[in-house]
Amino acid sequence: MIAFGPVPSRRLGKSLGVNNIPDKVCTYACVYCQIGRTLRMEIERKPFYEPELIFREVKEKVNEAINRGEEIDYITFVPDGEPTLDANLGREIDLLRELGIRLATLTNASLIWREDVGEDLLKLDFVSLKVDTVNEGLWRRIDRPHKSLRLEEILNGMLEFRRAFKGKVVTETMLIDGIDYGDEFERIADFLAELKPDIAYIAIPTRPPAESWVKPASEETINHAFQTFVEKLGEEHIEYLIGYEGNAFAFTGNVEEDLLSITSVHPMREDAVEEFLRKAKADWNVVEKLVHEGKLIELEYNGRKFYMRRLKSREKP
Repeated sequence: MIAFGPVPSRRLGKSLGVNNIPDKVCTYACVYCQIGRTLRMEIERKPFYEPELIFREVKEKVNEAINRGEEIDYITFVPDGEPTLDANLGREIDLLRELGIRLATLTNASLIWREDVGEDLLKLDFVSLKVDTVNEGLWRRIDRPHKSLRLEEILNGMLEFRRAFKGKVVTETMLIDGIDYGDEFERIADFLAELKPDIAYIAIPTRPPAESWVKPASEETINHAFQTFVEKLGEEHIEYLIGYEGNAFAFTGNVEEDLLSITSVHPMREDAVEEFLRKAKADWNVVEKLVHEGKLIELEYNGRKFYMRRLKSREKP
């Protein structure tokens, strides 16, 4: 399922997602990834879907949302992998421009140093870049990148992109427990001060991660990062990304299809599923059926129950 939502996004309001990368092809194997473990580690761009197919599926979802009175703030490339691995990304952006809705992507920025990737990203209205660390050792421990990638090249690529981009740039720094950050927050803050994002988000895992040992950073660690970033960038440019985004998931007509398409890239909390079913005038039997058929799985994280589409990346190796 290529198009899903609209779903509530803490960064983008109501976002209609575009899943332009199959489960799970990525340049990283982040320990906290909500999609699960990386199945194919790639750094070379290639086509995955026909751009016209993506356009048709997104247009259909947009029309369904409009007919149901659902708002869409952004169409967002937020797939089961790294969106910039898609060699057709630029063409897809050009086609989707016809829909008259702002376009965004959430990228780990691992390929932003490539000229062709930068050119594609410049066509968007909103780009979110991952800056978990500026330390090579921590980067390899947390983000677990493809062995040929170099952090310095990526950071320089971000700076070059920022100088050319006219849209909104945000960064996301994911903080997890069990990591000795030392003076890393000062170093990240120095880099962000040079990058000048519109907003620098400080995040923690809020959904079940790829590695079971991953837990959210302590309140003390989060506050330390916040205060350090504020000192360098100013309070108006720093926000937490640690709360729940809400339950305002859109229903577009087929309750089973909607649940599976949303949960393929966006694990849903139990209360969100309940509210979604109420909106769709359906009952919990739908969930039990999908779990029984092996299409939906139940996960627990931080004392809460989540539901996610069964993906190969979620199966135990």
